Amino acid sequence: MKETQVTKNPYKNSDTNKRYYTYDYYLRKTFGGKCMKIPIDAGFTCPNIDGKCSTGGCIYCSPRGSGDFAAAASIPTDEQFEIVKSQLSSKWKTDKYIPYFQAHTNTYAPTAIIRDKIEPVMKKDGVVGLNIATRADCLEDETVEYLRELAERTTLTVELGLQSVHDVTADLINRGHTYADFVAGYEKLRLASEKINICIHVIFGLPGEDREMMLETVKQIAKLAPDQVKIHLLHVIRGTRLAHIYERGEYTPMTMEDYVDTVAEALTYLPPDTVIGRLTGDGMQSELLAPEWSRKKTVVINNIDKKMFSDNLVQGQNYKKTTC
Repeated sequence: MKETQVTKNPYKNSDTNKRYYTYDYYLRKTFGGKCMKIPIDAGFTCPNIDGKCSTGGCIYCSPRGSGDFAAAASIPTDEQFEIVKSQLSSKWKTDKYIPYFQAHTNTYAPTAIIRDKIEPVMKKDGVVGLNIATRADCLEDETVEYLRELAERTTLTVELGLQSVHDVTADLINRGHTYADFVAGYEKLRLASEKINICIHVIFGLPGEDREMMLETVKQIAKLAPDQVKIHLLHVIRGTRLAHIYERGEYTPMTMEDYVDTVAEALTYLPPDTVIGRLTGDGMQSELLAPEWSRKKTVVINNIDKKMFSDNLVQGQNYKKTTC
């Protein structure tokens, strides 16, 4: 048999040329095929928006708090589900769905309200899982108990935004919590139920951070052994505070080469069984100011694949070195 990048791939959690644990591979192993992820905007806010810990939100966040691809928050969540499902049906041919409560902080409300937003969507035909994006400092005991209950009924993934382990960066981006706060929330979820999948979000290219700081973030979260990790590129979105900083010439985005090299190395420090939910982010194309190269998402991912092949890198190969 002729050798190819697939047949020569030494990474165990792959049946393609990918040398990391792709979300596509996870879906096929877990649900038997592709699933349509449906963004939902439940109308929540964040503690660094409403004044609990700060105002204005993170400096890079759009007004909809990463919910730009969802329907309007004023529409009931079960109706949002049907609207987005219809919009995506031409792209995704599947009868399996994962509602994704994505906008802002989806556990930042009384548990009864959270339940009222989630339960109508869980009754929809074809729903096989549920993703809830939130912050580690917004996990009240009653809400965590509800999450534990949900994890008994479905494949639940709670996505915790971290962005960086460096508190100086958290202050700069107006995150509103420390890394110690994050770890406390993470461990609270872990203790609540082993059935709750935890996904950690990090961002590369944050103001003031060099490559070593970004890699240190990955090395530190590797010690937590998360179920999933999403790596995002920092986008400069029109109308954000970051956009004003960029327009004043006070912020320079990463180059594609730097981003590709950093991501490829970062993957080697993560546990080999951690699912990589994302390797670069999606911003509203009409609102994107920089970096322009981020519009070429397929090119970026292909370049990461090429870098890992050429340098013989695989996810997890340096994991033990960071946890011993």
